[in-house]
Amino acid sequence: QVQLLESGGGLVQPGGSLRLSCAASGSGFSINVSRWYRQAPGKERELVATMTSGGSTNYQDSVKGRFTISRDNAKNAANLQMNSLKPEDTAVYYCYAGFAYRDRWGQRDRWGQGTQVTVSS
Repeated sequence: QVQLLESGGGLVQPGGSLRLSCAASGSGFSINVSRWYRQAPGKERELVATMTSGGSTNYQDSVKGRFTISRDNAKNAANLQMNSLKPEDTAVYYCYAGFAYRDRWGQRDRWGQGTQVTVSS
């Protein structure tokens, strides 16, 4: 059973950096797409970054040039490096993985539990 465990959130001052990690547990699967979302209080969840199995990436305009999504194959994890953080980046960040089990048909997905990122002076 695939599960996603998030880590790396916390409190940081404006202009600072944080690195989020989303580690996938289990075996017998291949990840097709990794995504990071965020949701601030009173706002809709928004897509922040996407990485496909082919290595292509896409970013929300507000984070382009500041955030980088990557995958650590050795640790079976998807990471989000966040630099030059702004107060408006404050939100709960959720990772998402679209995957398929080996020898089983159909696309499946999982969500991480969420990790709080607070950018404040």
